Amino acid sequence: IHCYLFKEFSSTSSTTAVGTVTSRVTRNGNAVMEKDSLNHETLAGDRGMMDDIFDATYQQKEGPRPPLRYVWRNIILMSLLHLGALFALTLLPSAKIQTLAWAVLCFMVAALGITAGAHRLWSHRTYKATLPLRIFLTIANSMAFQNDIYEWARDHRVHHKFSETDADPHNAMRGFFFSHIGWLLVRKHPDVIEKGQKLDLSDLKADKVVMFQRRYYKPSVVLLCFTLPAVVPWYFWDESIVISFFIPVILRYATGLNTTWLVNSAAHMFGNRPYDQNINPRENPLVSLGALGEGFHNYHHTFPYDYSTSEFGWRFNITTAFIDLMCLLGLASDRKKVSKEVILARKMRTGDGSHKSG
Repeated sequence: IHCYLFKEFSSTSSTTAVGTVTSRVTRNGNAVMEKDSLNHETLAGDRGMMDDIFDATYQQKEGPRPPLRYVWRNIILMSLLHLGALFALTLLPSAKIQTLAWAVLCFMVAALGITAGAHRLWSHRTYKATLPLRIFLTIANSMAFQNDIYEWARDHRVHHKFSETDADPHNAMRGFFFSHIGWLLVRKHPDVIEKGQKLDLSDLKADKVVMFQRRYYKPSVVLLCFTLPAVVPWYFWDESIVISFFIPVILRYATGLNTTWLVNSAAHMFGNRPYDQNINPRENPLVSLGALGEGFHNYHHTFPYDYSTSEFGWRFNITTAFIDLMCLLGLASDRKKVSKEVILARKMRTGDGSHKSG
Protein backbone atom coordinates (compact mmCIF):
# COMPACT_ATOMS: atom_id res chain seq x y z
CA ILE A 1 0.00 0.00 0.00
CA HIS A 2 1.39 3.39 -1.00
CA CYS A 3 0.04 6.62 0.45
CA TYR A 4 0.71 10.09 -0.92
CA LEU A 5 -0.32 13.34 0.71
CA PHE A 6 -0.91 16.12 -1.79
CA LYS A 7 -0.63 19.30 0.22
CA GLU A 8 1.29 21.71 -1.93
CA PHE A 9 1.70 25.38 -1.06
CA SER A 10 2.48 28.00 -3.67
CA SER A 11 3.34 31.56 -2.70
CA THR A 12 2.52 32.76 -6.21
CA SER A 13 -0.91 31.21 -6.57
CA SER A 14 -1.82 31.13 -2.86
CA THR A 15 -3.54 27.80 -3.47
CA THR A 16 -3.38 24.68 -1.31
CA ALA A 17 -4.04 21.32 -2.95
CA VAL A 18 -5.34 18.92 -0.34
CA GLY A 19 -6.05 15.22 -0.21
CA THR A 20 -4.65 11.76 0.34
CA VAL A 21 -4.75 8.99 -2.24
CA THR A 22 -4.37 5.39 -1.14
CA SER A 23 -3.69 2.99 -4.02
CA ARG A 24 -3.96 -0.79 -3.72
CA VAL A 25 -2.84 -2.91 -6.69
CA THR A 26 -4.57 -6.31 -6.80
CA ARG A 27 -3.47 -9.51 -8.53
CA ASN A 28 -6.86 -9.86 -10.21
CA GLY A 29 -5.61 -9.47 -13.80
CA ASN A 30 -4.41 -5.93 -14.42
CA ALA A 31 -7.05 -4.28 -12.26
CA VAL A 32 -6.00 -1.35 -10.09
CA MET A 33 -8.19 -0.28 -7.21
CA GLU A 34 -7.77 3.24 -5.87
CA LYS A 35 -9.40 4.64 -2.79
CA ASP A 36 -9.23 8.26 -1.81
CA SER A 37 -9.04 9.05 1.86
CA LEU A 38 -9.06 12.71 2.76
CA ASN A 39 -7.68 13.49 6.18
CA HIS A 40 -10.57 15.51 7.59
CA GLU A 41 -8.70 16.41 10.78
CA THR A 42 -5.87 17.95 8.77
CA LEU A 43 -8.36 19.85 6.64
CA ALA A 44 -10.20 20.98 9.73
CA GLY A 45 -6.97 22.37 11.12
CA ASP A 46 -6.34 24.28 7.91
CA ARG A 47 -9.87 25.72 7.78
CA GLY A 48 -10.61 25.95 11.48
CA MET A 49 -13.75 23.80 11.16
CA MET A 50 -15.18 20.50 9.93
CA ASP A 51 -18.88 20.88 10.70
CA ASP A 52 -19.67 20.78 6.97
CA ILE A 53 -18.53 17.14 6.67
CA PHE A 54 -21.40 14.66 6.32
CA ASP A 55 -22.26 12.83 9.53
CA ALA A 56 -23.49 9.33 8.69
CA THR A 57 -24.35 8.57 12.32
CA TYR A 58 -27.56 10.63 12.28
CA GLN A 59 -30.62 8.59 13.22
CA GLN A 60 -34.12 9.82 12.41
CA LYS A 61 -36.33 9.93 15.47
CA GLU A 62 -39.04 7.28 15.66
CA GLY A 63 -42.70 8.17 15.59
CA PRO A 64 -44.78 10.47 13.39
CA ARG A 65 -43.27 13.52 11.73
CA PRO A 66 -44.01 16.78 13.60
CA PRO A 67 -47.01 18.60 12.08
CA LEU A 68 -46.33 21.40 9.60
CA ARG A 69 -46.61 24.85 11.14
CA TYR A 70 -47.10 27.46 8.45
CA VAL A 71 -45.35 30.82 8.66
CA TRP A 72 -48.11 32.97 7.18
CA ARG A 73 -46.00 36.13 7.19
CA ASN A 74 -43.49 34.46 4.86
CA ILE A 75 -46.24 32.94 2.71
CA ILE A 76 -47.85 36.35 2.19
CA LEU A 77 -44.58 38.21 1.60
CA MET A 78 -43.22 35.62 -0.84
CA SER A 79 -46.50 35.61 -2.73
CA LEU A 80 -46.46 39.40 -3.02
CA LEU A 81 -42.80 39.37 -4.05
CA HIS A 82 -43.40 36.95 -6.91
CA LEU A 83 -46.53 38.77 -8.04
CA GLY A 84 -44.45 41.94 -8.07
CA ALA A 85 -41.76 40.19 -10.11
CA LEU A 86 -44.36 39.13 -12.68
CA PHE A 87 -45.55 42.73 -12.91
CA ALA A 88 -41.93 43.85 -13.30
CA LEU A 89 -41.59 41.64 -16.38
CA THR A 90 -44.25 43.76 -18.10
CA LEU A 91 -42.16 46.87 -17.41
CA LEU A 92 -38.97 45.56 -19.06
CA PRO A 93 -39.74 46.99 -22.55
CA SER A 94 -40.24 50.44 -21.00
CA ALA A 95 -37.04 50.47 -18.95
CA LYS A 96 -33.96 52.40 -19.98
CA ILE A 97 -30.91 50.37 -20.96
CA GLN A 98 -29.01 51.89 -18.02
CA THR A 99 -31.68 50.57 -15.65
CA LEU A 100 -31.45 47.06 -17.06
CA ALA A 101 -27.65 47.16 -16.79
CA TRP A 102 -27.93 48.43 -13.22
CA ALA A 103 -30.33 45.60 -12.33
CA VAL A 104 -27.89 43.03 -13.72
CA LEU A 105 -25.02 44.64 -11.79
CA CYS A 106 -27.04 44.55 -8.55
CA PHE A 107 -27.89 40.90 -9.22
CA MET A 108 -24.22 40.01 -9.73
CA VAL A 109 -23.00 41.88 -6.65
CA ALA A 110 -25.74 40.41 -4.45
CA ALA A 111 -25.07 36.92 -5.80
CA LEU A 112 -21.37 37.20 -4.94
CA GLY A 113 -22.38 38.14 -1.41
CA ILE A 114 -23.93 34.68 -1.21
CA THR A 115 -21.60 32.54 -3.34
CA ALA A 116 -18.17 34.03 -2.57
CA GLY A 117 -19.22 35.33 0.83
CA ALA A 118 -21.77 33.44 2.92
CA HIS A 119 -21.10 30.17 1.11
CA ARG A 120 -17.46 29.66 0.15
CA LEU A 121 -15.83 32.01 2.66
CA TRP A 122 -17.95 31.88 5.80
CA SER A 123 -19.78 28.53 5.55
CA HIS A 124 -16.84 26.43 4.35
CA ARG A 125 -13.71 28.53 5.05
CA THR A 126 -12.33 27.52 1.66
CA TYR A 127 -10.16 30.63 1.38
CA LYS A 128 -9.13 33.63 3.46
CA ALA A 129 -10.23 37.20 2.83
CA THR A 130 -8.79 40.49 4.00
CA LEU A 131 -10.89 43.00 5.93
CA PRO A 132 -11.74 45.16 2.86
CA LEU A 133 -12.96 42.09 0.94
CA ARG A 134 -14.97 40.83 3.92
CA ILE A 135 -16.62 44.24 4.23
CA PHE A 136 -17.48 44.26 0.51
CA LEU A 137 -18.91 40.72 0.66
CA THR A 138 -20.95 41.67 3.73
CA ILE A 139 -22.42 44.67 1.93
CA ALA A 140 -23.19 42.44 -1.06
CA ASN A 141 -24.74 39.86 1.25
CA SER A 142 -27.11 42.41 2.75
CA MET A 143 -28.10 43.41 -0.79
CA ALA A 144 -29.00 39.74 -1.42
CA PHE A 145 -31.29 39.60 1.68
CA GLN A 146 -31.15 35.83 2.30
CA ASN A 147 -30.66 35.96 6.08
CA ASP A 148 -27.54 37.36 7.71
CA ILE A 149 -24.19 35.64 7.20
CA TYR A 150 -24.19 33.99 10.63
CA GLU A 151 -27.61 32.39 10.18
CA TRP A 152 -26.97 31.49 6.52
CA ALA A 153 -23.67 29.76 7.33
CA ARG A 154 -25.13 27.93 10.33
CA ASP A 155 -28.02 26.53 8.28
CA HIS A 156 -25.71 25.64 5.41
CA ARG A 157 -23.32 23.71 7.63
CA VAL A 158 -26.28 21.78 9.05
CA HIS A 159 -27.38 21.10 5.46
CA HIS A 160 -24.01 19.52 4.64
CA LYS A 161 -23.56 17.68 7.92
CA PHE A 162 -27.03 16.10 7.82
CA SER A 163 -27.85 16.27 4.12
CA GLU A 164 -31.20 14.76 3.06
CA THR A 165 -32.33 13.99 6.60
CA ASP A 166 -34.84 15.66 8.93
CA ALA A 167 -31.96 17.77 10.24
CA ASP A 168 -31.40 19.25 6.77
CA PRO A 169 -33.18 22.66 6.58
CA HIS A 170 -34.17 22.09 2.93
CA ASN A 171 -34.23 18.30 2.78
CA ALA A 172 -34.69 17.42 -0.90
CA MET A 173 -36.24 14.08 0.06
CA ARG A 174 -39.36 16.08 0.93
CA GLY A 175 -39.82 17.11 -2.70
CA PHE A 176 -38.90 19.86 -5.14
CA PHE A 177 -41.25 22.51 -3.76
CA PHE A 178 -40.12 22.01 -0.17
CA SER A 179 -36.40 22.14 -0.99
CA HIS A 180 -36.91 25.14 -3.27
CA ILE A 181 -39.11 27.51 -1.26
CA GLY A 182 -41.41 25.45 0.96
CA TRP A 183 -38.83 25.15 3.73
CA LEU A 184 -39.07 28.92 4.22
CA LEU A 185 -42.86 28.83 4.50
CA VAL A 186 -43.02 26.44 7.47
CA ARG A 187 -41.35 26.19 10.85
CA LYS A 188 -38.07 24.31 10.92
CA HIS A 189 -38.09 20.65 11.84
CA PRO A 190 -37.00 20.32 15.52
CA ASP A 191 -33.93 18.32 14.43
CA VAL A 192 -32.70 21.26 12.31
CA ILE A 193 -32.82 23.53 15.35
CA GLU A 194 -31.30 20.92 17.66
CA LYS A 195 -28.37 20.09 15.38
CA GLY A 196 -27.77 23.74 14.51
CA GLN A 197 -27.36 24.60 18.18
CA LYS A 198 -24.66 21.94 18.55
CA LEU A 199 -22.40 23.23 15.76
CA ASP A 200 -19.18 25.01 16.56
CA LEU A 201 -19.78 28.53 15.23
CA SER A 202 -16.93 30.14 17.14
CA ASP A 203 -15.22 31.21 13.90
CA LEU A 204 -18.30 33.20 12.88
CA LYS A 205 -18.69 34.73 16.33
CA ALA A 206 -15.03 35.78 16.26
CA ASP A 207 -15.48 37.63 12.95
CA LYS A 208 -16.39 41.21 13.90
CA VAL A 209 -17.66 41.96 10.40
CA VAL A 210 -20.11 39.05 10.55
CA MET A 211 -21.38 40.00 13.98
CA PHE A 212 -21.67 43.69 13.04
CA GLN A 213 -23.87 42.73 10.10
CA ARG A 214 -25.97 40.46 12.31
CA ARG A 215 -26.50 43.32 14.79
CA TYR A 216 -27.61 45.79 12.12
CA TYR A 217 -29.01 43.39 9.54
CA LYS A 218 -32.51 44.84 9.15
CA PRO A 219 -31.44 48.45 8.47
CA SER A 220 -28.67 47.19 6.17
CA VAL A 221 -31.26 45.27 4.12
CA VAL A 222 -33.58 48.28 3.90
CA LEU A 223 -30.69 50.41 2.65
CA LEU A 224 -28.83 47.96 0.40
CA CYS A 225 -31.51 45.60 -0.91
CA PHE A 226 -34.42 48.01 -1.36
CA THR A 227 -33.39 51.68 -1.19
CA LEU A 228 -30.05 51.98 -3.02
CA PRO A 229 -30.99 49.85 -6.08
CA ALA A 230 -34.18 51.91 -6.56
CA VAL A 231 -32.74 55.38 -5.93
CA VAL A 232 -29.79 55.16 -8.34
CA PRO A 233 -31.79 54.85 -11.62
CA TRP A 234 -34.36 57.40 -10.47
CA TYR A 235 -31.76 59.96 -9.38
CA PHE A 236 -28.97 59.57 -11.92
CA TRP A 237 -30.79 59.00 -15.21
CA ASP A 238 -34.38 60.03 -14.47
CA GLU A 239 -35.90 56.58 -14.62
CA SER A 240 -39.50 56.42 -13.41
CA ILE A 241 -39.77 55.51 -9.75
CA VAL A 242 -42.08 52.58 -10.57
CA ILE A 243 -39.58 51.00 -12.97
CA SER A 244 -36.68 51.88 -10.61
CA PHE A 245 -38.37 49.95 -7.82
CA PHE A 246 -39.85 46.97 -9.62
CA ILE A 247 -36.92 46.01 -11.88
CA PRO A 248 -33.65 46.62 -9.96
CA VAL A 249 -35.32 45.78 -6.64
CA ILE A 250 -38.29 43.39 -6.89
CA LEU A 251 -37.44 41.48 -10.07
CA ARG A 252 -33.73 41.38 -9.25
CA TYR A 253 -34.41 40.19 -5.69
CA ALA A 254 -36.88 37.48 -6.75
CA THR A 255 -34.48 36.26 -9.44
CA GLY A 256 -31.61 36.12 -6.96
CA LEU A 257 -33.66 34.11 -4.48
CA ASN A 258 -34.77 31.57 -7.06
CA THR A 259 -31.31 31.03 -8.52
CA THR A 260 -30.05 30.27 -5.02
CA TRP A 261 -33.02 28.02 -4.28
CA LEU A 262 -32.39 26.04 -7.46
CA VAL A 263 -29.13 24.86 -5.90
CA ASN A 264 -31.18 23.31 -3.09
CA SER A 265 -33.85 21.84 -5.37
CA ALA A 266 -32.87 21.26 -9.01
CA ALA A 267 -29.20 20.56 -8.24
CA HIS A 268 -30.30 17.90 -5.75
CA MET A 269 -32.56 16.17 -8.27
CA PHE A 270 -31.50 16.69 -11.89
CA GLY A 271 -28.07 15.90 -13.34
CA ASN A 272 -25.28 13.36 -13.18
CA ARG A 273 -23.19 12.18 -10.25
CA PRO A 274 -19.61 11.63 -11.44
CA TYR A 275 -18.01 11.90 -8.00
CA ASP A 276 -20.39 10.05 -5.69
CA GLN A 277 -23.45 8.25 -7.01
CA ASN A 278 -24.48 7.37 -3.46
CA ILE A 279 -25.54 10.93 -2.58
CA ASN A 280 -28.39 13.02 -3.96
CA PRO A 281 -26.66 16.24 -5.14
CA ARG A 282 -26.02 16.43 -8.91
CA GLU A 283 -23.92 18.31 -11.46
CA ASN A 284 -26.28 20.81 -13.10
CA PRO A 285 -24.68 23.25 -15.59
CA LEU A 286 -27.87 25.30 -15.98
CA VAL A 287 -27.98 25.96 -12.25
CA SER A 288 -24.28 26.89 -12.38
CA LEU A 289 -25.00 29.50 -15.04
CA GLY A 290 -27.66 31.18 -12.93
CA ALA A 291 -25.99 30.75 -9.56
CA LEU A 292 -22.50 31.91 -10.64
CA GLY A 293 -20.93 28.46 -10.36
CA GLU A 294 -22.85 26.77 -7.56
CA GLY A 295 -24.43 24.03 -9.67
CA PHE A 296 -21.49 21.60 -9.56
CA HIS A 297 -23.25 20.13 -6.59
CA ASN A 298 -22.19 16.49 -6.62
CA TYR A 299 -18.60 17.72 -6.53
CA HIS A 300 -19.36 20.26 -3.83
CA HIS A 301 -21.00 17.77 -1.46
CA THR A 302 -18.16 15.32 -2.08
CA PHE A 303 -15.46 17.96 -1.50
CA PRO A 304 -17.06 20.85 0.43
CA TYR A 305 -13.63 22.31 1.28
CA ASP A 306 -12.74 23.17 -2.35
CA TYR A 307 -12.93 26.95 -2.90
CA SER A 308 -14.05 26.48 -6.51
CA THR A 309 -16.87 23.97 -5.78
CA SER A 310 -15.76 22.42 -9.08
CA GLU A 311 -12.73 20.84 -10.71
CA PHE A 312 -13.17 22.90 -13.90
CA GLY A 313 -11.91 26.31 -12.83
CA TRP A 314 -13.73 29.24 -14.41
CA ARG A 315 -16.07 27.11 -16.56
CA PHE A 316 -19.64 28.27 -15.74
CA ASN A 317 -18.12 29.58 -12.50
CA ILE A 318 -17.99 33.37 -12.16
CA THR A 319 -17.49 33.08 -8.41
CA THR A 320 -14.23 31.16 -8.86
CA ALA A 321 -13.02 33.81 -11.31
CA PHE A 322 -13.93 36.51 -8.76
CA ILE A 323 -12.02 34.79 -5.93
CA ASP A 324 -9.02 34.28 -8.21
CA LEU A 325 -9.11 37.97 -9.11
CA MET A 326 -9.24 38.90 -5.43
CA CYS A 327 -6.16 36.73 -4.86
CA LEU A 328 -4.40 38.47 -7.75
CA LEU A 329 -5.19 41.83 -6.13
CA GLY A 330 -3.93 40.62 -2.75
CA LEU A 331 -7.38 40.71 -1.11
CA ALA A 332 -7.73 36.92 -0.73
CA SER A 333 -5.38 34.02 -0.11
CA ASP A 334 -5.01 30.38 0.90
CA ARG A 335 -7.52 28.89 -1.54
CA LYS A 336 -8.19 25.22 -0.78
CA LYS A 337 -8.23 22.97 -3.85
CA VAL A 338 -8.60 19.18 -3.99
CA SER A 339 -5.79 17.52 -5.94
CA LYS A 340 -6.48 15.95 -9.34
CA GLU A 341 -5.26 12.60 -8.01
CA VAL A 342 -7.87 12.58 -5.25
CA ILE A 343 -10.64 13.63 -7.65
CA LEU A 344 -9.78 10.86 -10.11
CA ALA A 345 -9.54 8.23 -7.36
CA ARG A 346 -12.92 9.26 -5.95
CA LYS A 347 -14.52 9.11 -9.39
CA MET A 348 -13.20 5.60 -9.91
CA ARG A 349 -14.43 4.46 -6.51
CA THR A 350 -17.88 6.02 -6.15
CA GLY A 351 -18.71 7.96 -9.34
CA ASP A 352 -21.30 7.04 -11.95
CA GLY A 353 -18.73 7.22 -14.77
CA SER A 354 -20.54 10.05 -16.52
CA HIS A 355 -17.61 12.31 -17.49
CA LYS A 356 -13.87 12.74 -17.32
CA SER A 357 -11.81 14.97 -15.06
CA GLY A 358 -11.03 18.53 -16.12
